[in-house]
Amino acid sequence: MTDSHYPPPKVWTWEQESGGTFAKINRPVAGATHDKDLPQGRHPFQLYSLATPNGVKVTVLFEELLLAGHAGAQYDAWPIRIGEGDQFASGFVKINPNSKIPALLDRTTTPPTRVFESGAILLHLAERFGAFLPSDATKRPEMLSWLMWQMGSAPYLGGGFGHFYAYAPEKLEYPINRFAMEVKRQLDVLDRHLGENRYMVGDDYTIADIAIWSWYGQLALGRLYDAGEFLDVASYEHVQRWAKDIDARPAVKRGRMVNRTWGKPQFQLRERHQASDFDTRTQDKLAPDDG
Repeated sequence: MTDSHYPPPKVWTWEQESGGTFAKINRPVAGATHDKDLPQGRHPFQLYSLATPNGVKVTVLFEELLLAGHAGAQYDAWPIRIGEGDQFASGFVKINPNSKIPALLDRTTTPPTRVFESGAILLHLAERFGAFLPSDATKRPEMLSWLMWQMGSAPYLGGGFGHFYAYAPEKLEYPINRFAMEVKRQLDVLDRHLGENRYMVGDDYTIADIAIWSWYGQLALGRLYDAGEFLDVASYEHVQRWAKDIDARPAVKRGRMVNRTWGKPQFQLRERHQASDFDTRTQDKLAPDDG
């Protein structure tokens, strides 16, 4: 063990930035830091997000709904640049007091309904359109269980492993080993389950698949934290089969691009307002190493 000893103070106080990639936007208090209204487009749903795994969940579902013929699912997607602190603007905080993406404004109700937390948005939209839920109602508890599994498990992958492996100011043995072990345990949970099921709920492709794929599917395909080899993701054969299956869906290719502000320009669709916005993009050629 090579980590240096840290004696915790009796009362923790915030005295300086902690370092690392996101140090400038981390703080121990909530609320807005500046006044700024959010833009609004013409469609019933206004999404404020970024193409991180949590953001991708929602844009994939919107594109799945539209390609399945649910015309009422038209949406405007506006980028929230979390590295620049857009999530702390007064307009965004009004929709999500937790200042995290994604956040949704549903204008099909009067007054409009705010929905925050990615899992809540997925469930809200799936129930609103009666789509991407189990065809057999008795399987609903199974779908909800896996959806909640993702919401509870992914912080160990993102804020745990991802932070210490990719973003922390220095690489420390204990937290990297601790969270790598947990992520591999989670991958094993998925691999065993998917060895007996095509999707997370039998043969039904549901919002549970969308939620879990956005994190663990993309991890399996080598898109998160440049950690595929370190975690030996190729060894989880059933997760690999499932991840590639979902990755090939046209709506998933589209959803990955929305609110993307990094990588190759042809794979970015910073704002999405209509289906034709994709016409000049090459989403059909997105590959695992495109980020």
